[in-house]
Amino acid sequence: MSATLNVARYSALLSGVFYGIYHRRSLQKAHDQEKEHHAIHQREQLISQARDAWRHKQESPKESDGIITNPEDPRFDLEKLVAKWEKGL
Repeated sequence: MSATLNVARYSALLSGVFYGIYHRRSLQKAHDQEKEHHAIHQREQLISQARDAWRHKQESPKESDGIITNPEDPRFDLEKLVAKWEKGL
């Protein structure tokens, strides 16, 4: 084989290797950006869910007129709960 053919083969091989490295880096960068975007979106969604849950928790006592319906709560008053049920009927 001629020296020119070997130079052409190795030049093609090396350029392919360098192109592969460059392409891999660009794909990895795009993947990392997508992963970061997904993490940010997930955090925003969790914060939104937490705000909704907190808002719902804050509104619940107002809707029940401040009457505790949980019998395990030390402030639970059965007479007030029964009076509320009778009032509703």
